[in-house]
Amino acid sequence: MAVFRAILAGATLRDRITGSIGGLVGIGITGLLALLILQSWTPLPWLVAPMGAAAVLVFAVPASPLAQPWPVIGGNTISALVGITAIKLVHDPVIAAGIAVGGAILLMSLCRCLHPPGGAAALTAVVGGPAVLSMGYLFAFVPVGLNAALLTLAGIIFHRFSGHSYPHRPLPAAPAAPHLEDVDRALEELGETFDIDREDLVLLVERVTHHAAVRRAGRRR
Repeated sequence: MAVFRAILAGATLRDRITGSIGGLVGIGITGLLALLILQSWTPLPWLVAPMGAAAVLVFAVPASPLAQPWPVIGGNTISALVGITAIKLVHDPVIAAGIAVGGAILLMSLCRCLHPPGGAAALTAVVGGPAVLSMGYLFAFVPVGLNAALLTLAGIIFHRFSGHSYPHRPLPAAPAAPHLEDVDRALEELGETFDIDREDLVLLVERVTHHAAVRRAGRRR
């Protein structure tokens, strides 16, 4: 049925099952290790909600630029720092929440670690209640930063066996592939941001061109 067709290009049933197993293993390992480390000295949760969203990226779309180690760790930690700063400076939680998420998006973009769950980390820092406020800036590192680092480590280990590269390393494109400058100009003209590495995009265009040429040659025979 069309409703079950993959939204992401290239996703197969195997990839969906692998991503599901990865999420189970990744969150399990992250939660267990964080619990062992944190249970004796912090009143905060040993596992924060943004890690669920981060796990979707790390295990379901490991080639995404948004799922790489620096975005996962840096994006969540930086965003939590922004959220803590927002609630310290603006005591109205409604206004602080907007400032936190908007500021997190800006700072993640500037630091080249854009990561959607970071918005949730920033929001958690604002609405997390007295326990989060009492921790201050430490909250960004424990549990948020610790969770993100453990999840990333789980992703690296898991993808050694999944058949996917993580951290993602694009395969080299053929010499006849479009130049990266051409890709940059095309992206600038389109005015959109796509969730794919420039190098992967070049490789995809090269392979599409190759298969189109093979198909046309077959028709001429």
